[in-house]
Amino acid sequence: MRKALPIGVENFEDMVKSDYYYVDKTLFIKELLDLKGKVNLFTRPRRFGKTLNLSMLRYFFEDTGDLTRNEQYRKLFQGMKIMEAKESYTNQMGAYPVFEFTLKSAKQEDYDVAYYMIQTAISTEFERHRRVMEGGKESLSLREYEQYIAIAEGQAEEKVIRNSLQLFCQCMYKITGKNTAILIDEYDVPLENAYFKGFYDEMINFIRSLFESALKTNEYLQFAVITGCLRVSK
Repeated sequence: MRKALPIGVENFEDMVKSDYYYVDKTLFIKELLDLKGKVNLFTRPRRFGKTLNLSMLRYFFEDTGDLTRNEQYRKLFQGMKIMEAKESYTNQMGAYPVFEFTLKSAKQEDYDVAYYMIQTAISTEFERHRRVMEGGKESLSLREYEQYIAIAEGQAEEKVIRNSLQLFCQCMYKITGKNTAILIDEYDVPLENAYFKGFYDEMINFIRSLFESALKTNEYLQFAVITGCLRVSK
């Protein structure tokens, strides 16, 4: 029986378990580790597999806080090239908390709606890690806990959202003792859209605050991978 082509499939686990055709790109993990970059930007054309590769990174690196689930993630990579790499690479499996989100939904008609979509994406990821947070909340200050809950439930003010990625990394470090890997897909969508819709200044100020606190001055960051279509130039 011929395998199906994975048209529109962006989730690595779905790709493997549904037995689609898959071109093994797992050595991208090795290349990423060899680069040793703290923040890595990859720009490629649309439909180039950027989202699927970010999903692959999440399933490889993420420590879910659940040994059974971690083992399930490990099994996804059986028979793939990365498993033939040195132990120094395979030891990175299930090693870090991973914060993964996409900004593709921020292509909206005005700033308020675009901001709401970004806030929702961030809140969803906070909620996904809520079990880990609740299990170690005694390690957090009351302020950190209250802000985490507010973000997870979509009740946080914009000034809290601007610092949300750094807050997540800080909370996960206090709970797990591990730095966080941040994966951001389609970073450029809200910026390009805002430029053409006339609210670029508002959006660039928000994105700059969100990214700077997470990627530039964040001592709890293990590494970050960012994808998009637009190149960055001086």
